[in-house]
Amino acid sequence: MLLKRSQINASIALAMVTFRDYGISLPEFAYWTVEDWMSKGPEADEIRACMLGWDVTDFGQGDFTRIGRTLFTLRNGSMRHESPNGGYDKSYAEKLILDPEGQRSPAHFHRTKMEDIINRAGGNIIVQLTKAGADNRPSDAAFTIAVDGVARRMRPGDSVRLKPGQSVCIPPRTIHQFWGEDGTGLTVSGEVSSLCDDHADNCFLEPSSRFPEIEEDAPRRHFLCTEYPQAVRH
Repeated sequence: MLLKRSQINASIALAMVTFRDYGISLPEFAYWTVEDWMSKGPEADEIRACMLGWDVTDFGQGDFTRIGRTLFTLRNGSMRHESPNGGYDKSYAEKLILDPEGQRSPAHFHRTKMEDIINRAGGNIIVQLTKAGADNRPSDAAFTIAVDGVARRMRPGDSVRLKPGQSVCIPPRTIHQFWGEDGTGLTVSGEVSSLCDDHADNCFLEPSSRFPEIEEDAPRRHFLCTEYPQAVRH
């Protein structure tokens, strides 16, 4: 089952309302419509090249309410240097994530990216963690993680509960999943990290696709970060 455009539209609309209700402001380009983008020239190349903006995916699982993400990338660099001016050298990235109760990404780790997952507002977030072994599979080794700068000893598969304002630092090669805790309502989490390369730096434990195939069952309201049209040359 493909991810439906109607689901993407609804998830972006819900994220906009939730962020607003929790006092989280988005940049202007978050609201650019398909029609707005048709008039954008090279002045918006950084948004295109660094894949800023809306990112809605079911990871190819066909079960968006259980395995899915609605994210907004606020800032990032460009490892691939595909932009006309040679790339953007920011070494950091930041995202906002809508966390409905129970919805999560597939278990995965990053080869090089270090990230802080921050509970920005709403309910609680549950973060499950395991170290990856040399074979890229879950390790049975204990490890240490930092929650708000306080070291915590963990066993494989242990979880931490983040209340609003709390954060956990996830080093590279740490398998993780996180989701909104049942019964606590919609949550907005933030991700602050080193540069994010979603094309090459994700290692999923099970077959997954980072970006979705889409069934166009409704008109597109906003471009996803993988869909931007080429710059209009004036």
